[in-house]
Amino acid sequence: MKIKTLLPIAFIAATILSLNSCKKKEEQHTEEHDHSHTHTPVPLNINYPAAYIVNGSSNTISVMRLSDNQVTETISLNGATFPHHIYLNPAKTKLAVAITSKDLSGGHSGHGGSLAGQKIQIIDVVTGNIDKEISVNQLPHNAIYNSLGTELWIPQGDSVLGTVMVYKTSDWTLQNTINVGKLPSEVTFSDDGSKAYVANSKDGTVSVINPVTKTVVQTINTGIDPVGAWPASNGKMYADNEGSQTVSEIDVLTNTVTATINLGFTPGYVAYNAANSELWVSDATNGRVVYYTLVSGIWTPQGNIITGANAHAIAFSTDNSKAYITNQGANTVSVINVSTHSVTTTVNVGSKPNGIILTQ
Repeated sequence: MKIKTLLPIAFIAATILSLNSCKKKEEQHTEEHDHSHTHTPVPLNINYPAAYIVNGSSNTISVMRLSDNQVTETISLNGATFPHHIYLNPAKTKLAVAITSKDLSGGHSGHGGSLAGQKIQIIDVVTGNIDKEISVNQLPHNAIYNSLGTELWIPQGDSVLGTVMVYKTSDWTLQNTINVGKLPSEVTFSDDGSKAYVANSKDGTVSVINPVTKTVVQTINTGIDPVGAWPASNGKMYADNEGSQTVSEIDVLTNTVTATINLGFTPGYVAYNAANSELWVSDATNGRVVYYTLVSGIWTPQGNIITGANAHAIAFSTDNSKAYITNQGANTVSVINVSTHSVTTTVNVGSKPNGIILTQ
């Protein structure tokens, strides 16, 4: 009788043990399944000089190794839409990318306003991980570090009263809000870091800011729809005016316009090559770059380089021997030999590439 009693008990115990084991396996499977949907991206190891190219429509960043112009990595932007320009901190450890939530590839007229998802992403240069996201209320055309890397400046594209917000990079607290003009686009710094410049697209002006006092010291009239005042090592800033198809040369010391360059095309970007004393302007209308030199004190076109549809940003290598052009309409980056003014390589990247920054 005892044996007959013990057998059912043993059977029941084994059954319970089997059920518990199955339950644990099921729970483990569920946990693994959930984890696969919320996993953290595996850190990259970008331990080489590279170009970081913002793909405005693909919502990614292409990493191009500079030694052989090969795209080696693609950085995802955590669901962000329409990233725009990109800047590097002075230590070359962090990237700041503006997320506009709006396609600016067709031009910047009327680009301001508030849309869901507008923010700034801070990305680690080596791992490609997003370290910080700063949500903003108005369209941020870009975000740029000051000369010490202690501050991040972000323009806010309001059509009534534009502002620039200044964040401390040590703890990401907002420390200043500076009133500028209507519908500000890019905020930049002079080559020596002594002044900040904000292109007010709706006003046709550029606000000059003292970075120490955070006050506007001058408002300069330029052309129609200025998008950015781009720094040069010759002591000037160059404002590209999309509406009037001109470039305004601004003297950093005197805060005055010292030249107006009539282009005859819509500019996308302006960059100064110190090695050749040339001013390069991307021609979005004709998919090329036009380069100028001073002839009897006047900026005069010397030639052009065909790159790709809707040519946009220009970045020179540290030694000024190479130029890199993003072509928004061709989904490519053109690599140019500066001395020969010829394209040596065309690199396929993501859709509608706009901003570009080099780590060397």
